[in-house]
Amino acid sequence: MKLNMKAFGLTCGLLWGLGLMFLTWWIILFDGSTHAVTFIGRIYRGYNISFAGSLFGLLWGFFDALIGGVIFAWLYNKFAGGKKKEN
Repeated sequence: MKLNMKAFGLTCGLLWGLGLMFLTWWIILFDGSTHAVTFIGRIYRGYNISFAGSLFGLLWGFFDALIGGVIFAWLYNKFAGGKKKEN
C-alpha cells in the first residue's frame, strides 16, 4: 500500500500546527500570557506564550510538519513499495 504524499503531509501539518496553537491557548487559559521564550520558541522564531505567538506556532508548525510528513511518506513509499508480486 502506498501513502498519498499530499494527504499525509497536509494531515501532519494540520495536526501539529493546530495542536501547538491549542496547547498554547490551553497554557494561556490557566497561566496567562507570559511572552516567555520556550524551547519551541527557540526553534520557531516568533513563537511565545501569547495569542500572536500561537499564530506563529500554527504557521511554523504547519509547514514544518507538512515537509516532514511529505518526506516520511516519500521514504515509506520508496522502501515499502520496492518489491512487486509475481503471479
